Amino acid sequence: MTGVIVTDPPRADADEVAALAEFGVATVHEALGRTGLLGPDLRPIQDGARIGGTAVTALCWPGDNLMIHAAVEQCGPGDVLVVTTTSPSRDGLFGELFATALRHRGVRGLVIDTGVRDVADLRAMGFPVWSAAVSAQGTVKATAGSVNVPIVIGGQAIRPGDAILADDDGVLCVPRELVGEGLRAARARADKEEATRQAFRAGELGLDRYGLREKLAGLGVRYVTAEEYAKLERG
Repeated sequence: MTGVIVTDPPRADADEVAALAEFGVATVHEALGRTGLLGPDLRPIQDGARIGGTAVTALCWPGDNLMIHAAVEQCGPGDVLVVTTTSPSRDGLFGELFATALRHRGVRGLVIDTGVRDVADLRAMGFPVWSAAVSAQGTVKATAGSVNVPIVIGGQAIRPGDAILADDDGVLCVPRELVGEGLRAARARADKEEATRQAFRAGELGLDRYGLREKLAGLGVRYVTAEEYAKLERG
C-alpha cells in the first residue's frame, strides 16, 4: 500500500529487544529455527557495530527519498529505520544529514536495501548502517510512498514494531510477538554453545560431540591409510 503514514504501530518490548541483540544475529537466527534473516546482500558500512531496535518502515520509489523524510518524524528512541523501494534501486537515498536527524531522535541505526552515501561521515559519527550498495547517485523527492506499513527485504516480511537485530553477520527480523520466545531460545543456545566451547578447549572433537562419526559411516565414508588410498587410485 502506498500513500499512508501509520503513526502508532505496536512495538516489541524495548528491554527484551536490547537483551536479544546481545546474543548476536547468528545465534538468534539459529535459535529461532534459522528464520528471519534479510539475506547476504545487506552489509555493514562499519566494523563491529551491533544494534537491536524496533522497526520503523519506509517504502520509497526508486531514486526518491521523500518517504524517508516522512519516516524520520515517526522515529523515536530505540527504533531502527528500515527502508526499501517499490522496485530495485541502488541510488544513494540516505546520507549524513538524515543520520544527524535520526541520531537526534534516538534512532539506533539504518537498514536499507538500496544505496547510501556520505559513508566516511557516517563512519566518523558512528551511526550504524547496513545497506545493499554505496552510491553517490542523488535522488528526488517527488513520489508518495508509505511509512510504517509491512515491507519485504530479502524475501523476509518486516512489520513496523518488529525487532531488528544487526551486526557484522547481517540483519535479522524477529516478529514482535516472538521476541520473548526468541530471548529464551537464544539463552538456551548460548548456554549450549558455551558448553561446547569448553569441550573443544579441552580437546574434544566435533566428530564425537555431535555424533558425526556415525553419520560419516552411514554415508559410506571410510578411513584408509595413504598406502591404501594409493592402491585405490591405481584401481
